[in-house]
Amino acid sequence: MIDLYYFPTPNAWKVTIMLEECALPYKIIPVNLRAGEQMTPEFLAINPNNKVPVIVDRDAAVGTQTIFESGAILSYLAEKTGKYFPNQPKPRMDCMEWLFWQAAELGPSTYQLFYFKNRMEEKIPAVIERFRAEVERLVTVMERQLAQKEFLAGNEYTIADMGCWGWVHRMEELGVSLAPYSKVKKWYDVLGARPAVQRGIAVGA
Repeated sequence: MIDLYYFPTPNAWKVTIMLEECALPYKIIPVNLRAGEQMTPEFLAINPNNKVPVIVDRDAAVGTQTIFESGAILSYLAEKTGKYFPNQPKPRMDCMEWLFWQAAELGPSTYQLFYFKNRMEEKIPAVIERFRAEVERLVTVMERQLAQKEFLAGNEYTIADMGCWGWVHRMEELGVSLAPYSKVKKWYDVLGARPAVQRGIAVGA
């Protein structure tokens, strides 16, 4: 059984989607970010960065593993199960590139757009527009890639796709339409139709 410290956000969806895809048993431990539960000493003891998701895997074969950061969790689960992570060096590195790209680019920019558009009391149009334009640039990067490949890292569904999907799932509500990006929209719809993806984002809704 894997304990998953969780609040329904794109970063946590990555993990629930992967757990569902791999049919791994897990238990949700809710962490209410709006109530500041991620700032408690108890939570700090398992994640020095005070954020969800975190997993605690009590695997008898390797001992208890506590892992924070969604990309690291996806990589760990992929290694643990041998699923959704290519074995050959070139496809594996392609997958890692896109996994790191979402962690460094897509996730942070989309979150900043969400924060300044929905969370800040004072709306600063120039800042909102700056992040909206950057998110659209990043979706254009995905569009070019998906014009050549079926999935982000190639023609195989991987943890890179799981890492990006949740952020794209939030874009329409943030004012970024997928209509001009036909390849991204197709990719989004194909993944969104997967039962494991649907179960993953329904957790804790």
